[in-house]
Amino acid sequence: MSDAYPLGKLPPALLAALLGRYPPRDPRVVLGPRPGEDAAVLDIGERYLVAKTDPITFATDEIGWYAVNVNANDIATTGGRPLWFMATLLFPEGRTDRALVERIYDQIGTACEALGVSLIGGHSEITYGLDRPVVVGVMLGLVEKDRLVTTGGAQAGDVLIVTKGVPVEATAIIAREKADVLGSRFPADFLARCAGYLHDPGISVVRDALIAAQAGRVHAMHDPTEGGLATGLWEMAEAAGKRLLVDPRPAILEDGRVLCGAVGLDPLGAIASGALLLAAHPADEAAIVAALEAEGIPAFAVGRVEDGPPEVIDLRTGTMLPRPARDEIARLFE
Repeated sequence: MSDAYPLGKLPPALLAALLGRYPPRDPRVVLGPRPGEDAAVLDIGERYLVAKTDPITFATDEIGWYAVNVNANDIATTGGRPLWFMATLLFPEGRTDRALVERIYDQIGTACEALGVSLIGGHSEITYGLDRPVVVGVMLGLVEKDRLVTTGGAQAGDVLIVTKGVPVEATAIIAREKADVLGSRFPADFLARCAGYLHDPGISVVRDALIAAQAGRVHAMHDPTEGGLATGLWEMAEAAGKRLLVDPRPAILEDGRVLCGAVGLDPLGAIASGALLLAAHPADEAAIVAALEAEGIPAFAVGRVEDGPPEVIDLRTGTMLPRPARDEIARLFE
């Protein structure tokens, strides 16, 4: 079909129009579905309940680990603590044995234990039409009412900070999924290091968010996943209704740049779990960066927020930073 959408997220305008048809009717919904906001927030009394769901469809290796951490990240970016996890596991017909099932469940269990999260339920089945497992996760958590942070909370004058660098997740995926192709071009220790990005520096931003929020006045946090840092910046701009002025180059990891270049991908548009994008009061920039780096988490200042239409301006060129039509990593799986 010539008018079929490509792999990746739905076009933002379409998604906004669809969500606008079904506004939440329950007054306990503090934050409902809207582009740029990755978690729902419900008023349950003394605290807010935060809910998040996300599938893992690109990665196949350690998919259970991905599922837990990616969903936990979006609880953490609200200022909350991830506590309860549910998973729907879909296994491919004719390719599923006990070893595969146990391996993915073990990955989920290990990831939950590392974060202090309880696995509380879900669903699993062997289904048709799949060539690989798919995991859809649901994470629930709690946040104190006076500690809630949203993607749309960025304020004019805020500084923009990125932790760890980008693209952590894409670097791990490329090294893990394309090792057979890349083995003749790169040393084995380089590919092993890149594959290890899943755990070091890791795709979790739970610690990043907790440290940053305690160190200074953080007004907005976002987990740039599908579509990479470029999409994450656009989503923050649109959620806040502000203009972002950015130079993202300091946040690009050298290993990620090299590996993305080897397979023809833009590192700014590749899936970037592991990095936390935050907007904070400029007077607290030094304290936040120092607190993160004291815990071994690199942090990079990449720009600032100002009043204006929701757009992302590249400080190097004075033009709009291109917004990826889809995640760069999708091209690996075509």
